[in-house]
Amino acid sequence: MKRKERFQVAIEYFQKNIPEAETELLYDNPYQLLVAVILSAQCTDKRVNMVTPAIFEKFPEPALLAKTNFEILFPLIRSISYPNNKTKHLIGMAQMLMSEFQGQVPMTVEELIKLPGVGRKTANVITSVIDNQPNMAVDTHVFRVSARLGLTQKAKTPLAAEKQLIKYIPTELVHKAHHWLILHGRYTCLARNPKCKECGMKEMCLHYKF
Repeated sequence: MKRKERFQVAIEYFQKNIPEAETELLYDNPYQLLVAVILSAQCTDKRVNMVTPAIFEKFPEPALLAKTNFEILFPLIRSISYPNNKTKHLIGMAQMLMSEFQGQVPMTVEELIKLPGVGRKTANVITSVIDNQPNMAVDTHVFRVSARLGLTQKAKTPLAAEKQLIKYIPTELVHKAHHWLILHGRYTCLARNPKCKECGMKEMCLHYKF
Protein backbone atom coordinates (compact mmCIF):
# COMPACT_ATOMS: atom_id res chain seq x y z
CA MET A 1 0.00 0.00 0.00
CA LYS A 2 1.38 3.39 -1.00
CA ARG A 3 1.82 6.01 1.69
CA LYS A 4 -0.83 8.30 0.20
CA GLU A 5 -3.31 5.42 0.39
CA ARG A 6 -2.38 4.78 4.02
CA PHE A 7 -3.20 8.36 4.92
CA GLN A 8 -6.49 8.15 3.05
CA VAL A 9 -7.51 4.99 4.95
CA ALA A 10 -6.48 6.48 8.30
CA ILE A 11 -8.24 9.79 7.73
CA GLU A 12 -11.46 8.09 6.62
CA TYR A 13 -11.33 5.80 9.67
CA PHE A 14 -10.79 8.66 12.11
CA GLN A 15 -13.41 10.89 10.52
CA LYS A 16 -15.94 8.11 10.98
CA ASN A 17 -14.89 6.89 14.44
CA ILE A 18 -13.53 10.01 16.18
CA PRO A 19 -15.25 12.89 14.35
CA GLU A 20 -14.99 15.36 17.25
CA ALA A 21 -11.42 14.75 18.40
CA GLU A 22 -10.10 17.35 20.83
CA THR A 23 -7.73 17.69 23.76
CA GLU A 24 -8.69 16.01 27.03
CA LEU A 25 -7.04 18.76 29.06
CA LEU A 26 -9.56 21.02 30.80
CA TYR A 27 -9.19 24.76 30.25
CA ASP A 28 -11.21 27.92 29.70
CA ASN A 29 -8.72 30.18 27.92
CA PRO A 30 -5.27 30.15 26.23
CA TYR A 31 -3.46 30.91 29.48
CA GLN A 32 -5.05 27.94 31.24
CA LEU A 33 -4.28 25.64 28.31
CA LEU A 34 -0.66 26.77 28.31
CA VAL A 35 -0.34 25.97 32.02
CA ALA A 36 -1.98 22.58 31.50
CA VAL A 37 0.19 21.62 28.54
CA ILE A 38 3.39 22.57 30.37
CA LEU A 39 2.30 20.37 33.27
CA SER A 40 1.33 17.50 30.95
CA ALA A 41 4.88 16.77 29.79
CA GLN A 42 5.52 13.11 30.70
CA CYS A 43 2.36 13.13 32.80
CA THR A 44 -1.19 11.98 32.11
CA ASP A 45 -3.94 14.43 31.22
CA LYS A 46 -6.05 12.84 33.94
CA ARG A 47 -3.51 13.76 36.60
CA VAL A 48 -3.09 17.27 35.21
CA ASN A 49 -6.86 17.82 35.27
CA MET A 50 -6.86 16.90 38.96
CA VAL A 51 -4.25 19.55 39.74
CA THR A 52 -5.10 22.54 37.53
CA PRO A 53 -8.39 23.63 39.17
CA ALA A 54 -6.54 24.69 42.34
CA ILE A 55 -3.92 26.50 40.28
CA PHE A 56 -6.50 28.35 38.20
CA GLU A 57 -8.46 29.32 41.30
CA LYS A 58 -5.41 30.77 43.03
CA PHE A 59 -3.83 32.21 39.88
CA PRO A 60 -6.67 32.99 37.45
CA GLU A 61 -4.44 35.18 35.29
CA PRO A 62 -0.73 35.26 34.41
CA ALA A 63 -0.18 38.52 36.34
CA LEU A 64 -0.88 36.69 39.61
CA LEU A 65 1.16 33.64 38.68
CA ALA A 66 4.09 35.91 37.75
CA LYS A 67 4.13 37.38 41.26
CA THR A 68 4.13 34.12 43.20
CA ASN A 69 7.14 32.14 44.34
CA PHE A 70 8.31 28.55 44.36
CA GLU A 71 7.21 27.82 47.94
CA ILE A 72 3.61 28.85 47.22
CA LEU A 73 3.20 27.16 43.82
CA PHE A 74 5.10 23.93 44.39
CA PRO A 75 2.60 22.33 46.83
CA LEU A 76 -0.14 22.70 44.20
CA ILE A 77 1.72 20.62 41.64
CA ARG A 78 3.63 18.29 43.93
CA SER A 79 1.87 15.23 42.47
CA ILE A 80 2.85 16.09 38.88
CA SER A 81 5.95 14.57 37.31
CA TYR A 82 9.06 16.77 37.61
CA PRO A 83 7.36 19.27 39.94
CA ASN A 84 10.52 21.23 40.70
CA ASN A 85 11.26 22.13 37.10
CA LYS A 86 7.62 22.70 36.21
CA THR A 87 7.13 25.05 39.15
CA LYS A 88 10.04 27.15 37.92
CA HIS A 89 8.83 26.97 34.32
CA LEU A 90 5.30 28.13 35.17
CA ILE A 91 6.51 31.13 37.14
CA GLY A 92 9.06 32.03 34.46
CA MET A 93 6.47 31.59 31.72
CA ALA A 94 4.03 33.93 33.46
CA GLN A 95 6.73 36.53 34.08
CA MET A 96 7.69 36.53 30.40
CA LEU A 97 4.05 36.77 29.34
CA MET A 98 3.80 39.92 31.41
CA SER A 99 7.13 41.46 30.42
CA GLU A 100 7.15 40.67 26.70
CA PHE A 101 3.60 39.84 25.62
CA GLN A 102 1.38 42.18 27.67
CA GLY A 103 -0.04 39.21 29.55
CA GLN A 104 -1.37 37.57 26.39
CA VAL A 105 -0.43 34.11 25.12
CA PRO A 106 1.25 34.59 21.71
CA MET A 107 -0.09 32.58 18.80
CA THR A 108 3.04 31.78 16.81
CA VAL A 109 5.34 28.84 17.40
CA GLU A 110 8.37 31.13 17.18
CA GLU A 111 7.14 33.35 20.01
CA LEU A 112 5.81 30.54 22.18
CA ILE A 113 9.08 28.59 22.26
CA LYS A 114 10.73 31.61 23.89
CA LEU A 115 8.69 30.93 27.02
CA PRO A 116 10.22 28.81 29.82
CA GLY A 117 8.95 25.24 29.71
CA VAL A 118 7.64 25.57 26.15
CA GLY A 119 9.19 23.49 23.39
CA ARG A 120 8.06 22.93 19.83
CA LYS A 121 5.55 20.25 20.81
CA THR A 122 3.84 22.49 23.38
CA ALA A 123 3.82 25.42 20.96
CA ASN A 124 2.23 23.26 18.28
CA VAL A 125 -0.45 22.13 20.73
CA ILE A 126 -1.33 25.69 21.75
CA THR A 127 -1.54 27.08 18.22
CA SER A 128 -3.46 24.11 16.82
CA VAL A 129 -5.96 23.83 19.68
CA ILE A 130 -6.62 27.55 20.21
CA ASP A 131 -6.23 28.83 16.66
CA ASN A 132 -6.69 25.69 14.52
CA GLN A 133 -3.31 26.33 12.93
CA PRO A 134 -1.98 23.41 10.83
CA ASN A 135 0.71 22.48 13.35
CA MET A 136 1.32 18.86 14.30
CA ALA A 137 2.47 18.20 17.86
CA VAL A 138 4.28 14.86 17.99
CA ASP A 139 4.24 13.19 21.39
CA THR A 140 4.98 9.54 22.17
CA HIS A 141 1.49 8.44 21.07
CA VAL A 142 1.64 10.26 17.74
CA PHE A 143 5.18 9.04 17.10
CA ARG A 144 4.25 5.40 17.84
CA VAL A 145 0.92 5.25 16.02
CA SER A 146 2.10 7.02 12.89
CA ALA A 147 5.06 4.65 12.60
CA ARG A 148 2.98 1.52 13.16
CA LEU A 149 0.46 2.57 10.54
CA GLY A 150 3.19 3.37 8.05
CA LEU A 151 2.25 7.04 7.93
CA THR A 152 5.82 7.92 8.82
CA GLN A 153 8.84 6.02 7.55
CA LYS A 154 12.24 5.91 9.23
CA ALA A 155 11.46 9.01 11.27
CA LYS A 156 14.08 9.09 14.01
CA THR A 157 12.88 12.25 15.75
CA PRO A 158 9.55 13.93 16.54
CA LEU A 159 10.45 16.75 14.12
CA ALA A 160 11.06 14.28 11.31
CA ALA A 161 7.71 12.62 12.03
CA GLU A 162 6.00 16.02 12.16
CA LYS A 163 7.33 16.98 8.71
CA GLN A 164 6.19 13.71 7.16
CA LEU A 165 2.71 13.92 8.68
CA ILE A 166 1.96 17.49 7.61
CA LYS A 167 3.17 16.67 4.10
CA TYR A 168 0.37 14.16 3.56
CA ILE A 169 -2.46 15.37 5.80
CA PRO A 170 -4.74 18.04 4.28
CA THR A 171 -3.98 21.41 5.86
CA GLU A 172 -7.50 21.87 7.21
CA LEU A 173 -7.29 18.53 9.06
CA VAL A 174 -3.83 18.79 10.65
CA HIS A 175 -5.06 20.31 13.92
CA LYS A 176 -7.62 17.53 14.31
CA ALA A 177 -5.31 14.74 13.12
CA HIS A 178 -3.03 15.46 16.06
CA HIS A 179 -5.85 14.47 18.44
CA TRP A 180 -6.88 11.50 16.30
CA LEU A 181 -3.44 9.96 16.62
CA ILE A 182 -3.12 10.77 20.33
CA LEU A 183 -6.50 9.30 21.24
CA HIS A 184 -5.89 6.21 19.12
CA GLY A 185 -2.56 5.70 20.87
CA ARG A 186 -4.00 6.37 24.30
CA TYR A 187 -6.97 4.00 24.10
CA THR A 188 -6.38 1.50 21.28
CA CYS A 189 -2.82 1.37 19.94
CA LEU A 190 -1.18 1.04 23.34
CA ALA A 191 2.59 0.84 23.60
CA ARG A 192 2.86 -2.59 25.22
CA ASN A 193 -0.46 -4.33 24.67
CA PRO A 194 -2.21 -2.73 21.70
CA LYS A 195 -5.88 -3.63 21.30
CA CYS A 196 -5.46 -4.77 17.73
CA LYS A 197 -8.77 -6.64 17.63
CA GLU A 198 -10.58 -3.34 18.24
CA CYS A 199 -8.66 -1.44 15.56
CA GLY A 200 -10.22 -0.89 12.17
CA MET A 201 -6.84 -0.21 10.59
CA LYS A 202 -5.00 -3.41 11.53
CA GLU A 203 -4.96 -4.63 7.92
CA MET A 204 -2.48 -1.92 7.01
CA CYS A 205 -0.63 -1.87 10.35
CA LEU A 206 3.04 -2.75 10.18
CA HIS A 207 2.99 -3.81 13.83
CA TYR A 208 -0.02 -6.13 13.75
CA LYS A 209 0.75 -9.83 13.37
CA PHE A 210 -1.98 -11.73 11.56
